[in-house]
Amino acid sequence: MGVERVDVVLVGGGIMSATVAGLLNELNPDLSIVLFERLEGLAQESAEAMNNAGTGHAANCELNYTPEKADGSVDTTKALTINGQFELSLQFWAHLVEAGRIADPRAFCQPVPHLSFVWGEKNTRFLKTRHAALSAHPMFQDMAYSEDPGQLREWMPLVMEGREGGERLAAHRVARGTDLDFGRLTHLLVESLAQRARFELALGQEVRKLQQLKDGAWRVGVRNRQTGVTRELEAGFVFIGAGGGALPLLLKSQVPEGFGYGGFPVSGQWLVCTNPEVVERHGAKVYGKALLGAPPMSVPHLDTRILDGRKALLFGPYAGFTTKYLKQGSYLDLPLAMRFHNLWPMSAAAWHNLDLTQYLVKEALQSHASRVRALQNFVPSARPEDWKLAIAGQRVQIVKGDPKLGGKLEFGTEVVSTRDGTLAALLGASPGASTAVATMSAMLLKCFPERAKAEDWRTRLSHVLPSFGQDLSDHPDLLRTVRDRCNALLGLDS
Repeated sequence: MGVERVDVVLVGGGIMSATVAGLLNELNPDLSIVLFERLEGLAQESAEAMNNAGTGHAANCELNYTPEKADGSVDTTKALTINGQFELSLQFWAHLVEAGRIADPRAFCQPVPHLSFVWGEKNTRFLKTRHAALSAHPMFQDMAYSEDPGQLREWMPLVMEGREGGERLAAHRVARGTDLDFGRLTHLLVESLAQRARFELALGQEVRKLQQLKDGAWRVGVRNRQTGVTRELEAGFVFIGAGGGALPLLLKSQVPEGFGYGGFPVSGQWLVCTNPEVVERHGAKVYGKALLGAPPMSVPHLDTRILDGRKALLFGPYAGFTTKYLKQGSYLDLPLAMRFHNLWPMSAAAWHNLDLTQYLVKEALQSHASRVRALQNFVPSARPEDWKLAIAGQRVQIVKGDPKLGGKLEFGTEVVSTRDGTLAALLGASPGASTAVATMSAMLLKCFPERAKAEDWRTRLSHVLPSFGQDLSDHPDLLRTVRDRCNALLGLDS
């Protein structure tokens, strides 16, 4: 079989690749696109509902996005950025609903209030300061704050049930919160794209080779994991959105932009409520403060979820440690990602984060009783027999070279792209899927600079994402307009 020629190859069948394909379809419907996924189904890793928090991360409730400064004030920079990025995701999904590409938004998006909850004098002062700082901005002006036990019981009855008086409690609440099933959204996006003649979904296909040719195009070697049959393609652009599998593929491409990058794996677990009566007594996402030494994705939260159309209640995540880069990966993933150019950064980062490694191992070895005690900070009446342990997803945190430390561990997301814009890879974790549209649209404009200058791309992008390129916190009228539209189309005004 000869070498096939396509415009775009996407690696990884999750929400990131689906978002890239969806955006490209809006910007240039004539592009030929092939999406490769190594497993036999879409969205079985990070995008699968049980493998992520399901929170529409808008910085409404996630306290780690507003760090406390030395003087006691709160830095709102990251929260404002993430909130604006999430609004772009809502705008894209609203466009897909309006255009008929997604029939029912409730298939993946549910309105669920977002709350932050703390206890103790110090934490209450912090939350009150956070509320004052955020609610001063148009993007968070609807955030309500209370220390009144009666109000808190209305907002989160299960959390307040059985709680003794005398302890200072506080919460703030944003009614316009969301629970998202990114796995279902991935399926909906790809099902819509599959109706195109120039889009192909190839499941059970593992990308084994990435080689850049003299003309800048990429030779992509793929192997069918069941039959062993190989396939080769040439593509003008390759996006690696394979979650924890992105780093090994970036290293395999041998592009200089990938030199020095490593990855530190972090696993997760949930407690899932098995008592329907308890599930029905809670209807919100309630986030607390992370324990000292815990990674950002381990911020404890008590979550109402809609899984397969049914209401569920989860608490966690509890972090853990494994050398796998993917939930369905190999224990050799970490050692096999070692290269001469990233050996020192990864070793240095490991040395400087021994406390994190110890924390992760300790978390993984916890007893059920210990996990329930952590849950009882949120639900004092929780009974061990009403909760069972479930395995969540796998994340790979970025490790980069650092002139002072030798290697540095980072907890955000980063797009690594080649100078010529022909290959890009998404590394890292939180906030991840919630900001996919902002991250992927910015990547496309960078990797397709000539097309980005063209009037047709700009016009189409502004039609799909009305606030793209504008800071919504500086344009309150535009903010109200886009939110009203998204609320109506996505059912968030109910």
